[in-house]
Amino acid sequence: MSAEPVAEWPRPPVEGYIADDLDGIVDLPPHTELIDGALVTVSPQKLFHMKALRLFENALARLAPWELFRVRREMSVVLGPRQRPEPDVLVVRADADIGPDATWYPADAVVLVVEVVSPDSEERDRKRKPQLYAEAGIQYFWRIESLSGKIALYAYELDPATRQYALNGIFHDRVSLTLPFDIDIDLTEIDRI
Repeated sequence: MSAEPVAEWPRPPVEGYIADDLDGIVDLPPHTELIDGALVTVSPQKLFHMKALRLFENALARLAPWELFRVRREMSVVLGPRQRPEPDVLVVRADADIGPDATWYPADAVVLVVEVVSPDSEERDRKRKPQLYAEAGIQYFWRIESLSGKIALYAYELDPATRQYALNGIFHDRVSLTLPFDIDIDLTEIDRI
């Protein structure tokens, strides 16, 4: 009986990977991120994650003024030489759309990032990624959590003096905000997806 083939992972450079390396590494699993120079792979998505992604991608695309913004899903963002996370949903400036072969956006093109927390990403989505997004100057950050299958949305805005996020609000049934544009989303819609 022959042995199962063993996956061969790329050996990281001593100093870690840089953002430009990510597109050139062969056979990486989908949605691999670069955090602090290390490759981070994700576990399979749960149903809540998929439904939340669909809800926010569709709602933000419907609400974002087309002449100013574009909504993208699962595109990575280069925050620095050793940082290239892949937010679940992001809103970018319309003038920053960089072409059909693009695999990433520069941080200065991004207005809002949305992260849907999964069990394997709790530490990254709650602590490390918000820190990195804030340091890169991304103005708005939303963290989406599941409370027994219902959405809890934590909305943050960047404090320019401290370059840290301040909590704007916690939303359960509906989110209504005026920045980065007029937003009104029925969060219970997740039950109908």
